[in-house]
Amino acid sequence: MSNYPLSKRLGLIIGPLLFILLQIFQFNLISEKADTVIAIALWMVIWWITEAVSISVTALLPLFLFPLFKVMPMDEVGANYGSPIVFLFFGGFVLALALEKVNLHKRIALNIIKFTGTTPNKVILGFMIATAFMSMWISNTASAVVMLPIAMSVINLLINDTDGFTKQDQNFALSVMLGIAFSANAGGIATIIGTPPNSILIGLLENEYNMEISFLNWLMVGLPFSVILIAIIYVVLIKLFPNKGLKFSASKTVIVEELNKLGKISSKERQVLVTFAVIVSLWIFRTVINGVFPQLGLTDTMISILGALALFVVPHKFNKGEFILEWKDTQKLAWGILILFGGGLALAKGMSASGIVDIVAETISKSEISVLFTASLLIFLMLFMTELMSNVALTAVLAPVVAGIAIGLEVPILYLLIPVTMASSCAFMLPMATPPNAIVFASGFVKVHQMARVGVILNFISVLLLIFMFQYVLPLIF
Repeated sequence: MSNYPLSKRLGLIIGPLLFILLQIFQFNLISEKADTVIAIALWMVIWWITEAVSISVTALLPLFLFPLFKVMPMDEVGANYGSPIVFLFFGGFVLALALEKVNLHKRIALNIIKFTGTTPNKVILGFMIATAFMSMWISNTASAVVMLPIAMSVINLLINDTDGFTKQDQNFALSVMLGIAFSANAGGIATIIGTPPNSILIGLLENEYNMEISFLNWLMVGLPFSVILIAIIYVVLIKLFPNKGLKFSASKTVIVEELNKLGKISSKERQVLVTFAVIVSLWIFRTVINGVFPQLGLTDTMISILGALALFVVPHKFNKGEFILEWKDTQKLAWGILILFGGGLALAKGMSASGIVDIVAETISKSEISVLFTASLLIFLMLFMTELMSNVALTAVLAPVVAGIAIGLEVPILYLLIPVTMASSCAFMLPMATPPNAIVFASGFVKVHQMARVGVILNFISVLLLIFMFQYVLPLIF
């Protein structure tokens, strides 16, 4: 069997071929420049959907094609790849790297599980809260990877007990696994740095509309939504997969054993914890600090870079020249995601500069479409499309268009863009939708039809929550 599927081979050829055909047979849809941007966007979307090449490689196309076809000069295109938002996420990645290097993320997660209790449903809740909390600061993939072996240890207690792996045991295992995957997805929504689509949106707003959403402002919207969604996921899981009559106290032993393996909190962990606490506090109280010391002009990106620098330059052991992070540690950094941000911002800039966003706004403004219906449809489409393609790539393509629709509807663009962007992180139906879904599916305790059964319910609930947010919550905050 070929390692390079037919879909990828077709995508690799169809993407550039379609672009060439659109250049040869010019259809004059909008203007020469706009038509070129549409052709480049289609090429990128085909490669992103089929994953013919890495999605980060696809994001490099504007760097070559935009200057070549006179959409934008190279310096303007390149500026998007060095946007402040890219460096905000870089700092967040470095912070996550330090948490993972000293194993602090695992210690925090285990203590949360230990705190929530040891009855079956409390264990499920503990795993979900721990995963969600980690996902606010480190990647959802890393969060799921950390939690999986701990969950497997608890589940193995049930497999090896005297009554074997009963129906209640299976339901518990299924709830834990799906709880980890879904809370990893939902947890990232809470913060700007929690998941890449959030940063794509922040970058678009700053680059194109000179609008800023601070870390605290996002937290005010994202955290309550994330908490409510995780509570709903928990209730749905324990109702659909009940584990009544299941009793086991040994789960506490597993958690304690895992904590014992970590030993006492080390001086390195303390240093990372202090750095982490300081940076998060600065993000939250930035506007207050700027009010007292206006000459500082602190931005979220500056604070993020300060955190990264502190981890590289504040010595752990001065005499030995020992630091928390060394540059070689950044080999593990998700550089491809940073390039993906740049490509998404460049594509958005191209759509704006070529007049595509204006055309969308003008067309929508002339229509008689209901604002609520349009918002609901966009949220629904984004959420179900992200089941099949990368949420970052999807946000990069659709966010500029959604902004144009908001302008056409004469709705503040934040009201429409925030729920549509959040929808891209609510993919619960399929294993291929997000890495956490795939990770727990690979455990063997989850079948596709089981994930789809829960996922479709959660998808529709997420759509309703996001519509409610659009209609009632965002007008109160922004």
